[in-house]
Amino acid sequence: MGVFSELKFSVPWGHIAAKAWGSLQGSPVLCLHGWLDNANSFDRLIPLLPQKFYYVAMDFGGHGLSSHHHPGFPYYQQNFVNEVCRVATALKWKRFSLIAHSFGGVVGGMEIHNLLTYRRRSIEHVFQVEAKQGKPRNVVRPEEMLQSFLKNNLQVGEECGKLLLERGTTKVPEGLVLNRDRRLGMPENHFELISKDQLAYFCKKIQARILMVKATQGYNYYRKVKEGEIEESMASMLNVVKSTLKERYQYVEIPGNHYVHMREPEHLARIVGNFLESNPAPQANL
Repeated sequence: MGVFSELKFSVPWGHIAAKAWGSLQGSPVLCLHGWLDNANSFDRLIPLLPQKFYYVAMDFGGHGLSSHHHPGFPYYQQNFVNEVCRVATALKWKRFSLIAHSFGGVVGGMEIHNLLTYRRRSIEHVFQVEAKQGKPRNVVRPEEMLQSFLKNNLQVGEECGKLLLERGTTKVPEGLVLNRDRRLGMPENHFELISKDQLAYFCKKIQARILMVKATQGYNYYRKVKEGEIEESMASMLNVVKSTLKERYQYVEIPGNHYVHMREPEHLARIVGNFLESNPAPQANL
């Protein structure tokens, strides 16, 4: 399972890059990385999971080795849903399992009254980025790039940071440049706001079984938000999901931080592996 292949799917704006592990005859699993990460996010977890599955980890648009979206438009959450559908269609997958980290599994949790401020900041940021178009990208020495990355991603750790930058940068004679689209720099560009009522409505439409794994020192520590703010929102979201899905919902807490799937994948592998084996998606018809 340490062996993987690179994939590339054509889309109207270029291509979506991905990497795959396992046999094409295996039950399909699509892996979705977190905000500003890439498919290398799963390099350490997937080799520890059951080998009878076919795992495909995609780079969202503007991330990793995938093409950037067309100029002039921000990235919205529905754009990435669109990409997931395109990849599944290209693979001829009608049903498949999902493994998602952080943004990859976002379903909401912020209140709707913030929507106007949220959208305004998104539009303003697009204009700011456009003003920089044509200017050369910053070329940074590898060590300086790593230290800057670790400063902005406090929980990732040096070894895992190098792994993400391996796919997230391009080497040039003077050093490294980031691959990702500048428009991804503001979360307002792609995190969607929904209300509790909307969340409940969406949950009622879910037919799959869901496993949610929460690291004990995860998102709250990573974002350094006002104490209790995210925890309250997360608890509210989990209550809605649990009360709606009932026996189809499983919740587990494990020790570790936001990047536990990379830094300590063994804490996660058995839980995820057991869940996949008890809820396999049908094998793809090739």
